[in-house]
Amino acid sequence: MSRGLPSVPEDLRDRLAALVHDVHDYPQPGVTFKDITPLLADAQAFAATVEHLVARADTPIDLVVGMEARGFILGAPVAVGLGAGFIPVRKEGKLPRATLSGAYDLEYGSAVLEVHPDTIPDGSRILVVDDVLATGGTAAATVELLESAGGVVVGLAFLMELTALRGRARLAGRELDVLISY
Repeated sequence: MSRGLPSVPEDLRDRLAALVHDVHDYPQPGVTFKDITPLLADAQAFAATVEHLVARADTPIDLVVGMEARGFILGAPVAVGLGAGFIPVRKEGKLPRATLSGAYDLEYGSAVLEVHPDTIPDGSRILVVDDVLATGGTAAATVELLESAGGVVVGLAFLMELTALRGRARLAGRELDVLISY
């Protein structure tokens, strides 16, 4: 993704990081949830986040895919900024037509993702956008779904990465872009 582009300016990275709040023991004891609601509520920070994700994308991009639910919030404006379509990847049972499904593990459980395969033309260049790269399970399952539908995932972009959970390892060989690392 950000080949040849400078890293995120330190002042922006620090500002964004200050707007991400830790919520301890959520959704279960021992998990620290990274709440991006304050960042989204700050119009300038939200705009800067989207602008940086757009500027760092390896274009051309045909489709941007966001995973439920915060990936929708970041992915849709990135798609608009890139002049690309947007496709939501949803939790099981939320899409009304024929779907492809893929199971994956979270740092605190497991789940199933689904996508409408008919919205992904063969050979479409896809950028996957989400708020956090943790264990990499959600992102890896999403990549597998998109590629089984005929898409070509050319990159993944995340607002933040929880490096201790080693999600990058599950995405080895993929172009990754991260604005903030914890």
